[in-house]
Amino acid sequence: MTFASLLTSVALATLALPATAQTAEPVSTPTIDVAPTTATGAAESDGDAAALPSVIVTARRRAEDAQRIPTALSVVGGTLLDQAYAVNTQALTTLIPSLNYSSANPRNTAFTIRGLGSSVVAVSQANDGLESGVGFYVDQVYHARPATAAFDFADVAQVEELRGPQGTLFGKNTTAGAINITTRAPSFTPGGFAELSYGSYNFVQAKGWISGPISDMVAYRLSAVSTRRDGVIDNVRTGRVANTLGTQAVRGQLLFKPDDRVQMKLSADFTNFQAYCCTQVPYVVGSSLRAASRQFPALARQFGYTLPSLDYRDRVTDIDGPLGTDTNEGGVSSITDWNIGPATVTSVTAWRFWNWDAENDRDYIGLPIQLSQHIPSRQDQFSQELRLASNGERRLGYVVGLYAFSQKITGRPISIYGPAGAGWLIGESVPTSATNTTSITVPENLLDGYGQDGRTEFRSTSYAAFGEVNWRVVDRVTLTAGLRYTHENKDGFYDTTVSEGPATSIPALANARLNILRPQSYSAHDSDGSLSGRGNIAVDITNGVLGYVSYARGFKSGGINMSGLPLDSNNRPVLATAVVRPERNETYELGLKTQAFGRRLVFNIDGFYTRVRDFQATVVENSVTQTAQLRGYLSNIPEVTVKGIEADATALVLPGVSLRAGVAYADGEYSDYPAGPCPLELQTAATTRCSLTGRRLASLPRFAATAGADIEQPVGSGSVFLHVDTASRSGYSGDPSLSRFTYIRGYNLTNANIGYRFADGLEVALFARNLFDSDYVQNVTVQAGNSGLILATPSDPRTIGATLRLRR
Repeated sequence: MTFASLLTSVALATLALPATAQTAEPVSTPTIDVAPTTATGAAESDGDAAALPSVIVTARRRAEDAQRIPTALSVVGGTLLDQAYAVNTQALTTLIPSLNYSSANPRNTAFTIRGLGSSVVAVSQANDGLESGVGFYVDQVYHARPATAAFDFADVAQVEELRGPQGTLFGKNTTAGAINITTRAPSFTPGGFAELSYGSYNFVQAKGWISGPISDMVAYRLSAVSTRRDGVIDNVRTGRVANTLGTQAVRGQLLFKPDDRVQMKLSADFTNFQAYCCTQVPYVVGSSLRAASRQFPALARQFGYTLPSLDYRDRVTDIDGPLGTDTNEGGVSSITDWNIGPATVTSVTAWRFWNWDAENDRDYIGLPIQLSQHIPSRQDQFSQELRLASNGERRLGYVVGLYAFSQKITGRPISIYGPAGAGWLIGESVPTSATNTTSITVPENLLDGYGQDGRTEFRSTSYAAFGEVNWRVVDRVTLTAGLRYTHENKDGFYDTTVSEGPATSIPALANARLNILRPQSYSAHDSDGSLSGRGNIAVDITNGVLGYVSYARGFKSGGINMSGLPLDSNNRPVLATAVVRPERNETYELGLKTQAFGRRLVFNIDGFYTRVRDFQATVVENSVTQTAQLRGYLSNIPEVTVKGIEADATALVLPGVSLRAGVAYADGEYSDYPAGPCPLELQTAATTRCSLTGRRLASLPRFAATAGADIEQPVGSGSVFLHVDTASRSGYSGDPSLSRFTYIRGYNLTNANIGYRFADGLEVALFARNLFDSDYVQNVTVQAGNSGLILATPSDPRTIGATLRLRR
């Protein structure tokens, strides 16, 4: 069955359902004695229409009011996600100020919380042997590869952003925080939803779900979303338009509930991304201290080449190589809850997979420097979690559990250079040897057809035991303490060969070619055990005001370099650089959670200080790399610190009028980074390391703010609604070298929609994404060879369209 026919079936089934008032959509939580949620998918009604609803979350693996949890978090309900047209992680950044997202392509997807996590500028997510510092969870299942966060959501009930180390209770330890997504669960009340949107650039998005009973004990839910859009970057060489969108997602669920004590939910999902994507455009040509002949202006003149534009706002490219992305992921899971009276036993079993293949023109310009690069990959993971959690409000609450996880990732790194490769990357001549400076002319075709092929395999296993206790010492004071011990084993194998290119018997030319690509073969093993945990004191200062102070210790798993190692003077891999140690994180936090005016106003504020030791980043080490072309590699730096303040507020100003706002200030610093990569402006012919100690942390805006409004007022037999959300971020460095040429300026992004909701469940709306057509840069890339050319991914232009929705 095609996606189009599947969505059509959902829409027809929705139309066939009897018209009823919009019903609540339950959230799947670890316990089964929780009242159904409201239509926001995130809140439990207080029975007072003139008050903000209680937001129910599972941040501590039990269903609780978010205002009663002594930790910093943000929650976006399903209705807000729908109103904001937020169908992926990138869209969440307009709703959550402390969340930052970057994606040059789906494989190199990264998101950070408070500036920490899986930044592509600090730790390459193309390296299969490393993990993210921000945990990504869907229906209690950990997704090990950050690339899976680039896919669209299907039928989400709510998203929780949990800030700070979450290693005590979640399935994999994380230093920065977690994104916890809960999908809408099957319902025994028949219901359905269908939505179709069309907009600029032939944007077409179809969403739908249908749910209902199969029997008195079994309910089902089928959800799907499909998004298509033409490209937004014009290729002036080929006439094609790049960076199209083509994503589809489908999820099926069965809920078995034989009685009020036991329930089991089975889920299966598949998501696909196929597009003529993803390239970047010229951003700036910087200058270095290299010889003028080895910088971009002279190199371009050598080939008679001119950039199509140096204004990223023109959104043009002239790449001459292949481009395309084909990736998918999916899996099955089973969640069983058994209420045994004082506690609930929960079992979460899951298997998931991820496939990746993309081919890119990695020189990003219209010269045949590099003809092709891609890394076909396959990941399989299995996880099992078993928990026992106390039920209800009591003086002593607890969660204890066991967790097991395993994964295997295979890859095939392929790279092929073209006829312009030698002149651009090597130069016109090379010295005869290290002791003989007599020049030898480099043939123009020295790299033509020269390439790499190989095989990589990475395996990891993880086992953990954890527990957390909440003890209400007196009526207004609660102490929390939790610990988790995790043991991990990791094994990596890397083997590449080089071939093709014109034959040469001159050692200097052979070595020059090997400085571009060298064959490597190595294997590595790492085994590590780590203890993490947290503790806090929460005090009910007055009714509606909760104060807390907390300490958390977490770790980000170590790993194995699976992208090649630096070589010694004998051209052998330096095995000492194969293993990357775990990050160790300590976070101190102080916060207030308040409710006022009969819960018409909710205001929260927190301050934090985080110190990360053995931060995973790019380092340059002269003592172990003696090849002609010195290169950085992934390792650990001594220390990074981040401190800041966060606040958010939601207000029900009038019936049908709600406002929300959030702000995040974060000051991140490389407090000890003695051997970092040099910024372009300081690079010479002899590549050296530079101290970045005391410099600002890359990819972290110092200020970020979000705001929004939702207004709905009765008109006729229905109602008119208006939604606005806006986000602003200050500037930051987009590359770990902190070069002034890779600085990304601050920007604002505003989205809005307005529509009419009929009494029978039909809605019509007009929407605008990037309402004010803001031009900004999402991420940057330094062109290989350090010519000085910096590439960027520009923002999507303004998209205006219309939406038709039907709810039953």
